[in-house]
Amino acid sequence: MTDNKTPEGEKTLHASGAPRTLSVKRPETGVVRQAFSHGRSKAVVVEIKRPTVVRPGGKAESAKSVVLELVKADVAVPVAPASSKPLKPAPVQPKSGGMVLRTLTEEEKVARSRALKDARVAEEEERRRAQEDAKRRAEDEERLEREREAAAKRKIEDELRRVADEDSRRKIEVDARRRLDPDDDGSVTTTTQPHPRSASNAAPRGATTTSTRPAPGGAPARTPAGGPGRSPPSTRPQPSGGLSTLPPRRAGGDDDDGRKRAGGAKGVPAKAPAAPRKGADDGRRTGKLSVVTALNETERVRSMAAYKRHVQRAQRAQHGVKDSEPPQKIIRDVVIPESITVQELANRMATRAVDIIKSLMKQGQMVTINTSLDADTAQLIAEEFGHSVKRVAEADVLEGLKGELDSDETLTPRAPVVTIMGHVDHGKTSLLDALRQTDVAAGEAGGITQHIGAYQVTLPSKQKITFLDTPGHAAFTAMRARGAKVTDIVVLVVAADDGVMPQTIEAINHAKAAKVPIIVAINKIDKPGATPDRVRTELLTYEIVVESMGGETQAIEVSATKKLNLDKLEEAILLQAEVLDLKANRNRPASGAVVEAKLDKGRGPVATVLVARGTIKVGDIVVAGAEWGRVRALVNERGEQVPSAGPSEPVEILGLSAPPEAGDDFAVVENDSRAREVADFRARKKRDARTRAGGRASLDQVLADKGVGAKYLPLVVKSDVQGSVEAISAALSQLSTAEVKAQVLHAGVGGVTQSDIILARASGAPIIAFNVRATAEARDMAKRDGVEIRYYSIIYNIIDDIRLAMSGLLSPTLRENFLGYASILEVFNITKVGKVAGCQVTEGKVLRGNKVRLLRDNVVIHEGTLSTLKRFKDEVKEVVTGQECGMAFENYQDIQKGDQIECFEVETVKR
Repeated sequence: MTDNKTPEGEKTLHASGAPRTLSVKRPETGVVRQAFSHGRSKAVVVEIKRPTVVRPGGKAESAKSVVLELVKADVAVPVAPASSKPLKPAPVQPKSGGMVLRTLTEEEKVARSRALKDARVAEEEERRRAQEDAKRRAEDEERLEREREAAAKRKIEDELRRVADEDSRRKIEVDARRRLDPDDDGSVTTTTQPHPRSASNAAPRGATTTSTRPAPGGAPARTPAGGPGRSPPSTRPQPSGGLSTLPPRRAGGDDDDGRKRAGGAKGVPAKAPAAPRKGADDGRRTGKLSVVTALNETERVRSMAAYKRHVQRAQRAQHGVKDSEPPQKIIRDVVIPESITVQELANRMATRAVDIIKSLMKQGQMVTINTSLDADTAQLIAEEFGHSVKRVAEADVLEGLKGELDSDETLTPRAPVVTIMGHVDHGKTSLLDALRQTDVAAGEAGGITQHIGAYQVTLPSKQKITFLDTPGHAAFTAMRARGAKVTDIVVLVVAADDGVMPQTIEAINHAKAAKVPIIVAINKIDKPGATPDRVRTELLTYEIVVESMGGETQAIEVSATKKLNLDKLEEAILLQAEVLDLKANRNRPASGAVVEAKLDKGRGPVATVLVARGTIKVGDIVVAGAEWGRVRALVNERGEQVPSAGPSEPVEILGLSAPPEAGDDFAVVENDSRAREVADFRARKKRDARTRAGGRASLDQVLADKGVGAKYLPLVVKSDVQGSVEAISAALSQLSTAEVKAQVLHAGVGGVTQSDIILARASGAPIIAFNVRATAEARDMAKRDGVEIRYYSIIYNIIDDIRLAMSGLLSPTLRENFLGYASILEVFNITKVGKVAGCQVTEGKVLRGNKVRLLRDNVVIHEGTLSTLKRFKDEVKEVVTGQECGMAFENYQDIQKGDQIECFEVETVKR
């Protein structure tokens, strides 16, 4: 079989006619780049199919062969323009026995033309991308070539510079040696040394390199080793391609490697040095090769330590200090508070913290930079380093907060501050309403005042009186105490029909503790059965003597409902204020006390303050307790915004960071930093106080905190004002006993929020809402999570409910009730039952199922329960005095004749 090709180069199989051969042509292939997503592509080898043309007669030939025949025959081949529409070929009439190919439709032609166009576009894009890549690679190679040339140039320059330095150094040594040894003729010494950077051009092992140096004065050079017929090379090619002159070695002395050569023998070659040790700088590259290391291989960068030394030398030179002189130590005044960290002490001393840590470790203290040092230790360290110490206390931030004392020239009269105090339902608020011509009591729940109210009354004589209305219930003891501290005069309201009551006595004690004068207002004189003289007499018991009885205390009989003698009460207050000579300086920063504080929705934290001296203005920076802020607005008791407030004026302040505690001092400071410093100090003091209080707990308290021997009732308290929160918490703490305690998990001002619900759900605590309500979201969450929210408007209702709840947590009391005695007359042994005592009831009665004790010689030897109680053969429930019966004990058989049985019952009593 032979492989032949047809003229058209096609694979043909002839089955008839002359014998034909079967030929197989290798397919023509091409490469096509296949594009994928994300910019990826792949080269694919494809087979190229040539189009065929059917000639008349049914013979199919390739398009390429037809075109070649036409070209040979010099026939023009028509080519349609790219934009012209493809012509529809004329139908070909096949001859008999021929096959006609199917003509392409218009859609197929359009699809093929579109595919060809897309292929051409893709090919152009690929060609453009390849050109850009080639251009970029050429630029990178050019840049790398420039960098390599620059690096090689720098290397040659460094080598030349080093050789020149060696030549100059050795010339200096030769001159010095000639001066010391005049007989030295400066002859040339032949040495053998390897090239310092032998790379690919290095000589083979054992080969030597000779160098010559003419003797001074033009003396002829000696013949080098190797014979007179060999000229010694003076230069040597370098690895970088340049030439470098090798300096000769001097006769005698030390080699570069530190060994001694022959003692200066002239003309005798020295011993060749040993091969360089492993790891020495022999020009070989070490480490991983990268582009950075290849480009920066020979470059040297100044280290950080060298740069610091350079800066220090420049600074010393700038200050005129020589390098040989030791640096002068700077003595600083170090301010040391009561507690300071190592890092802060190092900063104040301008010393490294590691030096302070070393000094402390020498003293046996293992510390870190965050360790807190006491003032004494910090002072010892500072003095050890040569600094002067200035001790300060943390409380020094409060110095000058209230300012200096006012001189008499700056003082002007101010309105008196009067506190209304007394028992519950003695008419305090009604009396104040009568003075203000307003009706505050109508808006009070339960007819009592729930928090301190501050009002200012202007009299017809244009004189003003500031009133503080304090609640009268026992739960508000702390609030009444604060009211007595900020007041000038106390008006003690006593009902003429009720007399002196416990809260009246408590108000008297607070007034005496505050050392303020008292004016007694005997109220309700219009009611039947009112006896004002009885009130005066009862006040004598508490060392309050009224003027009608020869004392100094004014007593005014008034009626708040009938508005009787109100003018006399005002005159008495003004008279007492005149005696006290109340004055204050208005032209200075304000200071005073916080009467009440709350969290108002829409306005934020609101604090009711009473200005003691100075004037507070909108825009002042105020510190109130552990909170601070800038005054955004001032609101008086009538809800009007005022630009400023002077002494004895109560106003509401808006703009604090949080509600302060009632009774805290407030003051105006000069800037934000001072305010923040004072507030942080007070907050830290409060936290330390709480920590110390917890640290001094007794063993019983520690066990109680761990839940040993005590039960807790967790509570979440929310109220409208800060004073009410404090009063409720204090009242609940008084209900606690050794067995059950009311634990206030969280007490805050404002409505019940979702965070309160989350806390209550996690701890299983109910929420006490006093004069506040829960938000819609909080109500939905509480209903979903099963959290109980109790709303109250009267404080003693809270106390009663919590008392009942705590009583339910107490374990019930077990009380024992005696029933009767029975004497054992005989003991019987019964099969399958055991010992049965034949008894006679001597006192009381015996009940089946109750507790019994077995007494022998009046000593209890067993306590248990009766298993059976029979009279004759019947089981009975009860046997009375004088009757006989049979009794048996549960799980006990040691009974004897003459023993006595005591029967009793246990009763559970709720506490």
